[in-house]
Amino acid sequence: MSNKGTPVDRTSELMVTQEVPGISRCLEEAHSLDEFSTSHKEVLSTNNMKKPEVSGVMTEADIKPKSIHDAKKWSADVENLYRFQQAGYRDEVEYKQVKQVDTVERWPETGFVKKLQRRDNTFNYFDKQRECKDKEVHKVKVYVY
Repeated sequence: MSNKGTPVDRTSELMVTQEVPGISRCLEEAHSLDEFSTSHKEVLSTNNMKKPEVSGVMTEADIKPKSIHDAKKWSADVENLYRFQQAGYRDEVEYKQVKQVDTVERWPETGFVKKLQRRDNTFNYFDKQRECKDKEVHKVKVYVY
């Protein structure tokens, strides 16, 4: 019976060799005392390694909008949506999920978004005044959750 061409899960067989600094001296001393015998390389099994826990942020990342429509008239909310969409995000909800931040930097005078970090880790900086022109309002997508 041949397993040729059949994928085999070998994750439990994977072994990782890790250099441990300073352990060779300690092991040589222990070996000279005949306490135990081993090499200066420590073999670790992936089954014993601690796996990262899923945080609450990750479970909230599954939030999807229920519906979408185009903006018809400019407002402060449409202005902020325009800024998020210029930076490559649907809205503030998606930005906070992707960048894992609690707050967005805003202009205190107007409440408009001041600075956003794009997905490529560059930044978009926005003015205090309105940037979404009337002819671009219809391009803004409004997401309903």
